[in-house]
Amino acid sequence: MAELHDLTALEQGAAVRRGEVSPLELVEHYLARADTVGAFVTRVPELALARARALPDGGGSPLHGVPTAIKDLNPTAGVRTTFGSAAYHDHVPETSDDVTSSIEAAGMVWLGKTSTPEFGSPCYTEPEGLPAAVTPWDRTRMAGGSSGGAAAAVAAGLVPVAQGSDGGGSIRIPASCCGLVGLKPSRGRISGAPMYGDPVGLATAGSLARTVRDAAALLDVLAGRRVGDPSWAPEPSTTFLAACDAAPGRLRVARFSAPIIAETDVDVECLQAWEDASALLESLGHVVEDVPVPLDRAAVGVFETCWAVLTALSSAPPGREQQLRPLTRWLSGRGHAVTAPEFGLAIGQLRRLAAQALTALAPYDLVLTPTLASPPLPVGALRDDADPAADFAAQKAFTPWTSAWNVTGMPAVSLPLHWTPTGLPVGVMLAARPAEEALLLAVSAQVEAAVPWAHRRPPGW
Repeated sequence: MAELHDLTALEQGAAVRRGEVSPLELVEHYLARADTVGAFVTRVPELALARARALPDGGGSPLHGVPTAIKDLNPTAGVRTTFGSAAYHDHVPETSDDVTSSIEAAGMVWLGKTSTPEFGSPCYTEPEGLPAAVTPWDRTRMAGGSSGGAAAAVAAGLVPVAQGSDGGGSIRIPASCCGLVGLKPSRGRISGAPMYGDPVGLATAGSLARTVRDAAALLDVLAGRRVGDPSWAPEPSTTFLAACDAAPGRLRVARFSAPIIAETDVDVECLQAWEDASALLESLGHVVEDVPVPLDRAAVGVFETCWAVLTALSSAPPGREQQLRPLTRWLSGRGHAVTAPEFGLAIGQLRRLAAQALTALAPYDLVLTPTLASPPLPVGALRDDADPAADFAAQKAFTPWTSAWNVTGMPAVSLPLHWTPTGLPVGVMLAARPAEEALLLAVSAQVEAAVPWAHRRPPGW
């Protein structure tokens, strides 16, 4: 007989609606599972049990009654939120953000806060003084970042689905490392209310899940604009979950594998995954064409300027600056050196470079690249506290494609289509035109139906 955590998130929601299992039973089941992957920094068992008991019967969301978790970058009223930083070890917000509120309004029960690196900046999740988040496929290797704790939790069966956030690949990177679906939606699809902490428009919340349909269902929970939003994606004509059942038609797919933001070698397993995905898309009736890299290399320096300023905005409380990690202090120093006019010009230049890329890709329905330049690396392989510049360069070499779609605002998904001979997951990334998540999900579901992956279980499942 299957364990409760063997069920997908949607299957658990359906079981709740049929009365076969209660939200309380689901919460109790997941709370009893040990965290051996560094997924959580804070657990709230009493709060989760109380919420499960208080849930009304039914509910509008297919995920009503399903357990989940909240990334430690998202404020949660009355529950410690550290932003991955020792400088905020005792910070307890008075209000939650809209991501948290949307999850609660859908009747989902969050069990705690998932691990993230300091201010969500690095692409590895190794917060100071805490266990690193690791992939359950090999617990000596990184879960990726910055949504590493969320990905580790889903991949290890500690929650069935979880939200993450993505400003340069922070959902898709851990999805690739952990063998998951990682969906970054379009700019403006999910509100940043009430903080609106990213004036550049790089970051958004999104889904980490074992299946495309679970990722779509969570996107339905999170999506929607608020009155004060500076930008928003147009309302979809149907739910994102329903989009998974639509036939995508014959699509034109652009593909390239040349790294965008760094001169780096690409592991043969990542290239093989990309080649196999190309052949699979062609076998499904799509047209796959090689194209030049659509984003000008000049975007790299402009992106780094904006990234450094955003890091500088994430300052420590007065008197706690020395508790920040060396990488954060180095990036903040770069950000503080940027004048206000320079920052404004950088945002404008990033918009123009994004427009050029979108124009180049306009004839294509999808874009296919590898997700990462390597399978998951050993813990500590990228981190270099003694030389933050080298740390940052190593991160760029590991993630040479993901940030491009944050610059353009396009929706993008990492799909777990490949495993190495030693059993490590390798993701492949698809991106679509802005606001075309429905098409991206339709073809992703088509790919999953052709080569299912949800039956795969990591050691210790």
